[in-house]
Amino acid sequence: MSVITETFNSLLQLAVENSASDIHVKSNKPAYLRLHGKLEVVDMDPLTPEQVREFLEAAMPASFYEDWKENGQIDFSYDLNDLGLGRFRVNGFYQRGTPSIVFRHVKETPPTFADLNHEPSVFQQLVSARDGIVLICGPTGSGKSSTLAAMLEYINENFERHIVTLEDPIEFNYTDKRSIFNQREIGLDAPDFESGLRAVLRQDPDIILIGEMRDRATFETALHASETGHLVFGTIHASNAQQAVQRLFEFFPVNQQESMRRQIAIGLRATVTQRLLPKLEGEGRVPAVEIFVVDALGRKVIEDGEFQKIPAVIEAGEEVGSKSFNQDLYRLVKAGVVGKQDALAYSPNPKALEMNLKGIFLSSGGIVG
Repeated sequence: MSVITETFNSLLQLAVENSASDIHVKSNKPAYLRLHGKLEVVDMDPLTPEQVREFLEAAMPASFYEDWKENGQIDFSYDLNDLGLGRFRVNGFYQRGTPSIVFRHVKETPPTFADLNHEPSVFQQLVSARDGIVLICGPTGSGKSSTLAAMLEYINENFERHIVTLEDPIEFNYTDKRSIFNQREIGLDAPDFESGLRAVLRQDPDIILIGEMRDRATFETALHASETGHLVFGTIHASNAQQAVQRLFEFFPVNQQESMRRQIAIGLRATVTQRLLPKLEGEGRVPAVEIFVVDALGRKVIEDGEFQKIPAVIEAGEEVGSKSFNQDLYRLVKAGVVGKQDALAYSPNPKALEMNLKGIFLSSGGIVG
């Protein structure tokens, strides 16, 4: 093992010991750890561009080297299970001509809904579907992978399914229980999401996980899979349900978007959008979610292209499992999981949330409760 590899392994050990979620390495700077959402500098000598590049090129799979040289960015997994540190998702890239790295510590054991403070009922409802697309949405670092892992592990413990995942890179390892998993890593087991997904359809899956809906070809194949009796999970970067639905249409040229409305309305089962808040007690963060379960009214809104009505559909859809961010923030505050001020700071409508916390709720019929 080279000296620079030992240096990076020691840095990653420090990160794990301090429960860091991410490690930032920038040439000519000391490393930074993200601790409970905040960046903290590590007391160490700055790492030179040569040291950062040497580590990347030693750690990446040999088959990734040409891609790194050609494109100047790379994603791969770095396994330190032999040191008891688990695995890391590694993103290497150039900025202003020098290499940088962001590591994400990946927990080997999938979490449960209880671990994440999710209300399990609606998630159990979503994973029980036989077909359609369920999207987990949010910005980078919002816990999308953890929520997906909890959903897949619930299926694993309760249903007989063949689950095939396409990930870049693999984040959680699953042990077959009632279900059978085949986990495929982009770049190692499949060249890209599009071709990997086409191959998956020949592998008799019941459930397909697509790490990220990145382009039209991937989404069209996922839509086709959902129409032929498969349940498809995927992620997309969006800050709320309305934006997530609109993003799906942005995969298509303007002149095709209207013709896709019915197909997407029928195929989409739900969107789950989340953001992380600091816990009220102790360290760590907890997800607050907005859930849009696409019922008959939701399908009509999508078919008609009236995306601005999605928030109102969510507010009215509690019986089918939909809930707004404010509804979930209210639950978390009342349960003592997050603080009132943090909930108001993260709320898309803090005035309404403040009224809710005082026991005042508005509906289309006026004030109730």
